[in-house]
Amino acid sequence: MYDFDPEGKRLPIKIDGTSNGEFAPYEITDDQKKIKEEASKKASELAKHLGRTRRSFLKSACGAAATLFVMNKAHAYLGLTGGFFNVSAETITESELAEKTVNSPYLVMDMQTHCVEPSGNWATGKEGKIWIQTLTQVFDQAPKCLGKSAEQERFHCYSAQQLVKEVFLDSQTDIAVVSALWGAKGHNPTPTDYAAEVRNLIETLGDRNRALIHGGVLPNEAGALDFMDEQAGKYQIDAWKFYPQWGPNGVGFFLDDPKYGIPAIKKTIKLKKPIICVHKGLSLPGLEYKYSSPEDMGRIAKMFPQVTFITFHSGFENEVAEGPYNPSNPKGVDRLIKAHQESGFKPNQGNLYAELGSVWRHSMSHPNRAAHLMGKLLKYFGEDRICWGTDSIWYGSPQDQIQTFASFEISEEFQQKYGYPPLTKAAKEKIFANNALGIHGINSSRIKKLQQDKVKNFREQYALSPNPSFATFGPRTKEQYESLWKSRDGYPT
Repeated sequence: MYDFDPEGKRLPIKIDGTSNGEFAPYEITDDQKKIKEEASKKASELAKHLGRTRRSFLKSACGAAATLFVMNKAHAYLGLTGGFFNVSAETITESELAEKTVNSPYLVMDMQTHCVEPSGNWATGKEGKIWIQTLTQVFDQAPKCLGKSAEQERFHCYSAQQLVKEVFLDSQTDIAVVSALWGAKGHNPTPTDYAAEVRNLIETLGDRNRALIHGGVLPNEAGALDFMDEQAGKYQIDAWKFYPQWGPNGVGFFLDDPKYGIPAIKKTIKLKKPIICVHKGLSLPGLEYKYSSPEDMGRIAKMFPQVTFITFHSGFENEVAEGPYNPSNPKGVDRLIKAHQESGFKPNQGNLYAELGSVWRHSMSHPNRAAHLMGKLLKYFGEDRICWGTDSIWYGSPQDQIQTFASFEISEEFQQKYGYPPLTKAAKEKIFANNALGIHGINSSRIKKLQQDKVKNFREQYALSPNPSFATFGPRTKEQYESLWKSRDGYPT
């Protein structure tokens, strides 16, 4: 069998500035480079001590625990005291303890995953050209997919089958929502019919609730509202995905826009699918920045209390290092919190949710940023109004995101200084799955079926000889990212 990393060169916890293609990657600091070197050195020492190969050790929970242990020591030395991973010296050599410490004991429902229809029929026109550049030149994923070349694989490394491996086998994700991407009908890499095929594929392996799908809504595109009827009727979508920054001529819309936003939201109510996930933050070059702002999320949630609004990425901005909430000059996630507060929402109440796709991944190797991110979301939104999401498979398997979140704690120092609630086990259980389960009406009897289906059996068999790549799939340098957007050929005009 092809081994993705036979020499064990990659760490199980990724420490890098990789992008999902929607923002410029950042260069990791010299301190982070040293942490990676120390973690790699520690892995070699422990593997030798335990009589294992380096690859075997890193594939185990001890490998993840050892990486987190080194990160803790380095962060403490550097005075980064906002948060830490709850791993002890014993966890790095005791497999059973490591499993209990770094792996999630909770059900995991990922509200944001992605895959691509592999035929490439959508890859036409200016939008198609952007996506081709993204998937074949910027995302260096194909060589890690089944060991084949990019030419052999083309878009197959983003397929439903690859999603099953990365998300359902190489991570502890129990339920995944396949989310729509931006792009007009016919040029969208994840057309609704393919998302339905993904759900059907996973359903043949397991329960119907293993995979849910979004219907993409671009209300400023001609025929978009009529297409919502088809998505709800023919494809039985589970929720909607809005992308307000996108527009056929590069001009987006606000959700409370009476021409575009309001009619589309009313249509979700009419179709009895009143769950809307909204891309906010991560502003794309060439599109108007203002429409990526979450400033309208509070207003629209107040206007339509019968609709559930989930703010994907929580308004995250790549260039903003998350700190204490600053309402006088809000940036990044603070913009969403301000919109939430100005609309009168209280913690754990209302129909407005924050989601962690990309923003947790971006923060997880920075303990202070991670503590501020989760602390202020817990303080203002509350543990009942935060949903787990990873933006996978853009970053590869989401398992390292799960492991870092499962073991992360906000320090008492930051709790006292900023009034943050603790990130308790009960809060993690809600964030990892319970909140999303409630939104989608997945009850305990339906969850019980997941423990008896073929996916569970496949996972148990795969766990006997796992083969994770530990690869990061997105662009890792600003040069790679900029080459993508320079190839726009004038789009958007």
